[in-house]
Amino acid sequence: MRRPTGSAGRALLPLLRLLPTPAGTPFTFVYALVLVATSLFAEHADPHTVTTVLRDSSTDMAHLARTPLLVLVGSALWIAGGMLSLSAIGFLLVLTALERRIGALRTGAVFLTGHVLATLATEIPVGVAVAAGHLPDSSLHRLDYGISFGLMAGVGALAGLLPPLLRWPLLAAVATVLVQALLVLGDPLTDWGHPLSLAIGVACWPLVRRWAAARSGPALPGAAPDDPGAPVLPGLPAISSVTSSGAVQGAPGTAPAASAGPDR
Repeated sequence: MRRPTGSAGRALLPLLRLLPTPAGTPFTFVYALVLVATSLFAEHADPHTVTTVLRDSSTDMAHLARTPLLVLVGSALWIAGGMLSLSAIGFLLVLTALERRIGALRTGAVFLTGHVLATLATEIPVGVAVAAGHLPDSSLHRLDYGISFGLMAGVGALAGLLPPLLRWPLLAAVATVLVQALLVLGDPLTDWGHPLSLAIGVACWPLVRRWAAARSGPALPGAAPDDPGAPVLPGLPAISSVTSSGAVQGAPGTAPAASAGPDR
């Protein structure tokens, strides 16, 4: 793809980096294409067929007991609310920013960990409650699908790479929305799963910081221990940046640091 030139082009480049690309963020890019395809199917296919496919992809306790791997993967192939929902927009922005810092496989690992653990943590108690007679058998069958658990884990993980002035307001804003949903309890399992998956992402901070530091090279002297240096989001001030050759360049007026090693 030809890059924009001139002053307008230079102003546009940081905005373009907010979106996934095949070379820069392959995990987010390919996943986004899959979500576009399933969203178009859900919007234009026969409604009865769509309902059947969604029910077969649901991570309710009945399906988890029979085909756990199939539904854990299948449920993450749909966006609840469609392509223009907040989940879809958040997916593009959050996972793109996270993948540019820690790589495709590691971003996938964070997403999958949040999706799987939060799903199991909310559905298994339902199965136990039904077995103990505290809930009716109908509780084992519900429509549960979407990317929101994995997305919340991505938000939590990305917050650990942001400077404190951005990290804590982001977490506070997201936590406020999640608490409001808990007070309403429109969908108790989903509403509890969101803060749990956010906490899973926060628990990944030591890992994602180590991964980000490994990709960006050694930190400059005097850098904060929890601030890896390279910008998480395009346009944010950074302590250092990485050239295409892998060398780490300091801020203007400083000597260039040693060349970074290959991405592992």
